[in-house]
Amino acid sequence: MKTARQAARERRHRRRLLLGTTLALAAAGVLAYMVMGAFPGGAVNAGSAAGTPSATTQVRAVGSAEPSAAATSASPTTPGTSTPKATAITPSARPSAKDTPRSGRTASTTAVPAGRIRPHTTYTGVATAYAAGDGNGACLFGPSDDLMIAAMNTTDYETSRACGAYVLVHAANGASVTVRITNECPLPCAPGQLDLSQQAFAKLADLKVGRLPITWQLVSPSTVGTMSIRYKTGSSPYWCAIQVIGHRNPVARLEVRTSGGWRQLPRTDYNYFISANGAGCGGSIRITDLYGEQLTVSGIALRPDVVQPTRVQFARH
Repeated sequence: MKTARQAARERRHRRRLLLGTTLALAAAGVLAYMVMGAFPGGAVNAGSAAGTPSATTQVRAVGSAEPSAAATSASPTTPGTSTPKATAITPSARPSAKDTPRSGRTASTTAVPAGRIRPHTTYTGVATAYAAGDGNGACLFGPSDDLMIAAMNTTDYETSRACGAYVLVHAANGASVTVRITNECPLPCAPGQLDLSQQAFAKLADLKVGRLPITWQLVSPSTVGTMSIRYKTGSSPYWCAIQVIGHRNPVARLEVRTSGGWRQLPRTDYNYFISANGAGCGGSIRITDLYGEQLTVSGIALRPDVVQPTRVQFARH
């Protein structure tokens, strides 16, 4: 039979065993935690968890209709998460491919400046007469055997944009005549006024009339051959001026092909298009009429003051 002293000793022994076991288990747990923290797999899992918000933000930034749904969707490792990311990236790349400089240049060539003289419009003014001589004038087309020509008032001449236009002129007495604009009528010629050659004025009324009320509008005559191109005197690979001759409809724009694409040339009041640095001189030429039709001419040599025929002409309207 155990004495009281022996029983107390056994209880103290059991408490020491229980305390030792508890300390051993705690130490094992600490050691396991340290080993797991140092193992490489732990960093990969942490990185995946940290990457979840950035992936969700990318989807929302591209245009997710439901940001809260994206944040609470399945795990980033599932296929459903990668699909929105690919879909979002693809549309954002497509517009940038379309907005290239090439596409920008193509778009810019479709716009045609209307100017003051427009198709299918009737203008009112007066007709006067002048001695046209050999038919040359401010448009610098040169002498002409056909003296059914006219000078356009300065306002409607508009820095030579009226040059080469064919105009049907009607008088109040019922007479009419078609003339080609080859000259400019300076002030005091008023808007709408045409200064006809004496030969053309005579088709409408006696020259003694002096001033004749008229109406007029653009036309596209059928009796027109093909166009020609002329480089101005002094043109070279370093500077050139280009003129279009014999066009059925008014020329709205002239472009030359350069290493960077088509380049529009500015127009002078003496009816030449200027390349001040020589870009495109001697190369292909693209001509746009008032109606938006474009014709491209190649093979025109850089030969100053030589009229070089083409095989093209604008359509009738």
